[in-house]
Amino acid sequence: MTRRTTITLAATAVVLAAVTAPADATTAAPRNHHQGAYTLTIDGKNAFPESIATDGDHIYTGSIGDGTVYRGRLGAKTLEPFLPAGQDGRTEVTGVKVAGDRLLLAGAFTGRFFVYTKTGKLVASYAVPDTGEKTLVNDEAVTPDGDVYITDSLRAVVYRIPAAEVRAPAAGAAPHRTLQVAYRLPDYVAGQSNGNGIVATPDGRSLIIGYWYSGALYRLTLADGTVRKIDAPPLPSDDGMVLRGNTLYIARSVNNEVTVVRLSQHDTQGAVVDERTYPGADTTTGIAISGDRLLVTNSQLDAFLYGNPLRSPVFTVENLPLW
Repeated sequence: MTRRTTITLAATAVVLAAVTAPADATTAAPRNHHQGAYTLTIDGKNAFPESIATDGDHIYTGSIGDGTVYRGRLGAKTLEPFLPAGQDGRTEVTGVKVAGDRLLLAGAFTGRFFVYTKTGKLVASYAVPDTGEKTLVNDEAVTPDGDVYITDSLRAVVYRIPAAEVRAPAAGAAPHRTLQVAYRLPDYVAGQSNGNGIVATPDGRSLIIGYWYSGALYRLTLADGTVRKIDAPPLPSDDGMVLRGNTLYIARSVNNEVTVVRLSQHDTQGAVVDERTYPGADTTTGIAISGDRLLVTNSQLDAFLYGNPLRSPVFTVENLPLW
């Protein structure tokens, strides 16, 4: 992919923010781990799959282009439309997560967030507080107790949805709520995409948050809201993240690679142990783990942001060996 140093987001029905690419998006040549890889296709001409999730039975992704949600069974080679574009006011989708029998969808620049059952019934929809600030509701993490935490890349906050709301039955008219700010984050650079990928630690006590512009990693302690920068190399264009044990897999969109970071005890330090790419990588924004496989989206997101012609008319997800 040709690397760009500046990304300008055009105005649409919502206000899109100016986002500058990381100042240092270069990296050492990554090793190639494509043996055993294969490609899944997405049955949608406007898919732009920013994120991806799996529940052990299905794979889910969503379109930042129009809000369609796609789904396919594990082992299938194609993801088909599941929730149609525009349904329930869902016109953009970034972060996708599964929490038990719930499907969680972040609404990107619309400032929306949606909770569905896995059968497609709306449980609740949310909107950011009406402060007049630009917003990018980007990604979410689920703690072991079921609480959901959500990043906003243009506001220095983390929102929280309590588990009881996530688990509420989908009956009658679904409630529309305001996202509640749970924590505030440091080191936000005005006009840039900041807090992006987010994961919960296995013990449920902390969140790990990656900043897209600076490439820094932070540890947020839920008990007291303390936020500390993790001692790790900067990883600009840090986008989707997934954590298994103490190993953090980071999809780095501008770099078109997956960076693997080993976290120390208490998550105070991080060491890069691998950098992985594959043929055809195209703006790798989303990542998930399914058994011993990595699922990585080829989002072509820069084409969406610029309005440039697609490099491929077919949107894809790469299925890679975990190791």
